[in-house]
Amino acid sequence: MNHIDAAEERIVSERLRQKLNEVNAAAQAQLSVVQDHVNFTLQKAYFKCAYECFDRRRKQDDISACVENCSVPVLQAQNLVEGEMAKFQERLNRSLMVCRDKFESAKLQNIKTNAAQDMESCVNQAIDENVRALPHLVEKLKASLAISPTEE
Repeated sequence: MNHIDAAEERIVSERLRQKLNEVNAAAQAQLSVVQDHVNFTLQKAYFKCAYECFDRRRKQDDISACVENCSVPVLQAQNLVEGEMAKFQERLNRSLMVCRDKFESAKLQNIKTNAAQDMESCVNQAIDENVRALPHLVEKLKASLAISPTEE
């Protein structure tokens, strides 16, 4: 690889990093309502429920079971969000891997067209498609977690 190719690849890598930062920012912004619901509404309910478990007339095992039972909605919500985000990340990674494979294939074949530009274009398209899917993911999570419009 000559210096020009290496410099071009570094530029593409930096742009890719910037685009991934944009995806993270978009995901955090769009998921904030869901995270607030889990972190505040469900956590608050958990602590209220757990507080009620502490009664001197109860045995320690009963208190522990009660507190554990109180944590179920929070844990289920966290698992749901983490699972959906893992699927989102997996889809994004697969899309980006296709772009990378096309780029590597063009390099192996010594196709000197615009391999770096083609990769960048592919990456931009893949990221844009995945970011466009975020609102649908958020709506799915809101429905699954029964987040009311008043919580938004």
